[in-house]
Amino acid sequence: MNIRILATALILSLASTSFGESGRGPKERERQEKEKVLYIWAQDEAHVAPDFLAVIDFDEQSPRYGKVINVVPVPPPGNIGNEPHHCHLNSSKTILACGGLLSLLKGQNGIFFFNVIDAKKPRFMFSTKAVESSMTDDFLPIENGGFLITQMGSATGMAPGRVAEFDGRLHFVANHFGTVSLFQEWPTKPPLDGFNPHGISARPDLNLMMTSDFILPSSTLMSSMGPVLRGSVRIWNYRERKITKTVELFAPDGSPAQGTMDVKMLPKDPDGYGYTSGMFDGHIYLIDPERGTGTPVFDLSTVEPHVDTPVPGGMGQIMATPQSGDRLILGTFMAGQIVMLDTTDRFNLKQVSVVSFGANAGPHNLVLSDDDSRLVVTDYFLNEDEAGLIHYEGDHKVHVLKVTHDTLTEDKRFNVDFNTAFKTGPARPHGIAMK
Repeated sequence: MNIRILATALILSLASTSFGESGRGPKERERQEKEKVLYIWAQDEAHVAPDFLAVIDFDEQSPRYGKVINVVPVPPPGNIGNEPHHCHLNSSKTILACGGLLSLLKGQNGIFFFNVIDAKKPRFMFSTKAVESSMTDDFLPIENGGFLITQMGSATGMAPGRVAEFDGRLHFVANHFGTVSLFQEWPTKPPLDGFNPHGISARPDLNLMMTSDFILPSSTLMSSMGPVLRGSVRIWNYRERKITKTVELFAPDGSPAQGTMDVKMLPKDPDGYGYTSGMFDGHIYLIDPERGTGTPVFDLSTVEPHVDTPVPGGMGQIMATPQSGDRLILGTFMAGQIVMLDTTDRFNLKQVSVVSFGANAGPHNLVLSDDDSRLVVTDYFLNEDEAGLIHYEGDHKVHVLKVTHDTLTEDKRFNVDFNTAFKTGPARPHGIAMK
């Protein structure tokens, strides 16, 4: 009986593959392949309602396109005030991992996992935390269905931070020595010169990974003397999870780079080049992993139309790199712009397109769809409220841009304002994922 059932299932599967796929026209196949659900990891501005995952209709053919269709609150304990930050789907797009940047301040878990097999009805699985590190920031999906996760601070929010690893079963990766199991966070002996990783990017085909040091987390809290910015990128042996080089960055005037928040390696680049930007110095730097060098290659103050801002260059934020490997896209928080740069000449970037939301709109995080045709942007960075010194609120809107090789155009059909979208009141949108 079981054999007959198996045979029937196989025949149906083959029929679906043989006739269903070929029977669909190009437009239908394109629609099937495009992401239809957008996830935004967010928090209640008043810190009264739980942190939550908003599910938004992302199907351009749907009459509900751009509407919130589900809200998944994090259950107690530890479900309020985590400062929801970045999130990412795993390689099989079945698990969504999300981070809480300030969970440490309340003694709460800072890593959250959702089951998204049913795309429109995510299910909260569990939360956890690393052992030697905290201040969860960004997620890099890896081949086995797990994640590498940048932990910006130590267990107390100081330095050094770590890169934590969870395998495809969402187990915290450990090394085993006899009968003793030691939880593993990378590197095993972290550098003591300001290792506070924020951005993360990898080229497994080249056995290369990069992380960018951004800021000493504890220095942003109310009791500190003020933010201690970092300006360096670490080059890693990807397979061995070892740092092989540290690239200290300097602006054209010789001053240290200030706040290298993100780093992105260029797809298809044979040399493994990547880019990072100094959030508070306004420059983009080319990272050469072989030579271990960083070169300033673009001044964000030259973006047109120009917007005068207190921070040079408008405060460059998260970056994205299309699979073409010759474009770099990033937002400027204070200038309120999304800029596309031509990276064909790696050492001489050129502006090719820009979208302006208005000064202080606050675009921070941005993520490209798998086919690079759409870019999702969230207008909120970080507000530590009474706990700290950082207050970069933005206008709480979520945008979608249409993307071609040379243009960015705002999709006016998509209009989600997290100030008014929820009965619980204004919310702060940050993390982005789509399926």
